[in-house]
Amino acid sequence: MKKVFTLVLLCTVGLINAQAFSGKGDVKGQVGFSAQDGGTGIFISSDFGIGENMSLGLTTNYLLSVDNDINGNNPSFGDRFDLKARFNANLGSVLQLEPNMDVYPGLDLGLKNFGAHLGFRYFFTDGFGLFAEAGVPLAKYDDNDTDFGHDLNNQFTFNVGASFNL
Repeated sequence: MKKVFTLVLLCTVGLINAQAFSGKGDVKGQVGFSAQDGGTGIFISSDFGIGENMSLGLTTNYLLSVDNDINGNNPSFGDRFDLKARFNANLGSVLQLEPNMDVYPGLDLGLKNFGAHLGFRYFFTDGFGLFAEAGVPLAKYDDNDTDFGHDLNNQFTFNVGASFNL
């Protein structure tokens, strides 16, 4: 029983010290799985703290598995790839969440659209955590719906994976 109690105590202390967002100078990296209608792939992002509750970042997404069109054609690299610059409002401290949790709504400007996202991070230790994030386009640059691959990376997306302090 003493061993179990000691283990739980050590894990709790580790959680108390974990910081999901610490303000200006904080750097986060995330890598994970991305899912959207018609494809799945990888998602990579980085965020750089510029203020107490603000960060700027970059994200990239590449779809590895994509549905073919009705003629059996595969989408091109340009249809599978997206790159975005983003702004986050890190609200964990504003919402008075535990220090190891962060909620971050934000805006992003990418190769395919101008959009918004909402994410959540939970850190288990000072350097490692998990994240979940959903994104939606607010304004698409190209409204040609007949173009094959038009909706890839230009629709509702869901990303989940690991988050790291860098």
